[in-house]
Amino acid sequence: MDLHLKAIAKRYANVAALDAVDLDVASGELVALLGPSGSGKTTLLRVIAGLLQPDSGQMLFGQTDATRLSLRERNVGFVFQHYALFKHMTVAENIAFGLRSRPRARRPDKAAIAARVRELLGLIQLPELGSRYPEQLSGGQKQRVALARALAIDPTVLLLDEPFGALDAKVRVELRRWLRRLHDQTGQTTLFVTHDQEEALELADRVVVLKDGRIEQIGTPDEIYSAPASAYVFDFIGRANVIDGQTEGGELSVDGHGLRLPVDLHSRSRARLYVRPHDIGLVGEGEGLPARVLSSHRLAERITLELNVEGQARPLELDLVATPDAVTPASGSLVHVRPLRYRVYSD
Repeated sequence: MDLHLKAIAKRYANVAALDAVDLDVASGELVALLGPSGSGKTTLLRVIAGLLQPDSGQMLFGQTDATRLSLRERNVGFVFQHYALFKHMTVAENIAFGLRSRPRARRPDKAAIAARVRELLGLIQLPELGSRYPEQLSGGQKQRVALARALAIDPTVLLLDEPFGALDAKVRVELRRWLRRLHDQTGQTTLFVTHDQEEALELADRVVVLKDGRIEQIGTPDEIYSAPASAYVFDFIGRANVIDGQTEGGELSVDGHGLRLPVDLHSRSRARLYVRPHDIGLVGEGEGLPARVLSSHRLAERITLELNVEGQARPLELDLVATPDAVTPASGSLVHVRPLRYRVYSD
């Protein structure tokens, strides 16, 4: 089912948790709500679920106005970070809970519920664990059961709040890849909250980047990473270097240095250049910015140099490919660097 949010607002005292948020989610999409703590992502998810009422705005599930519907009437599936499984119930009983809790007129019979539970146990690849209790499961298995319980009711929308936050790094990677395959199999309209940019970029069809209750950018993972709409998005997504300078006549000059770089800004103004560590090149003297090597460290096939450029507020990071014959500049040595692919935002 598609979802449409129109000017959704929510305030806590004098703080705007959501500030006139507009968002359209197509049926079958997997959308990530991404942002730091306090950006509004969890508040937005809870408003969609019906756990919070917006102060203003409208929400449509398909053509139905769901703004004032209760959580039960919305029929959403909700998965929490810490699973929220019933410890006194078996896995099968947990999965069946939403179906058994329906009003009698809408409640399937026992055979239909048992068949649905078997189907979902197969779907989450735990067909033999229906008789176990949550305490007998690993963290990854518990989260799969929580997902199955949410899917059991055939939800209009599936909502996941930091679904992998309680898991260790290896299990997180395995489970999010499994979730992507599960989504492709079920075609369920899904929104998930995360502060983990890697998780959002790997999993989602589209990413919604939030800041202070507002949407900064909506786009595919490639669009968010490669064409950030603002300095905030560039700095938040991936690793970013910032170089202060000034624009004039289609060029950016770097404070205290002779380097000039072509930009789309023609007015005279203070500006900041943003560049990824792998988009900076080592060049010859006179071709770039002089930089002093502060340190270097290797991570698998990557060598990262930390560099000091005189007049810049923070060090730069430059990534090199760690080939067998690569020569790493020594700490304290002088190198020259030039941004190759970058974006510039005026102050």
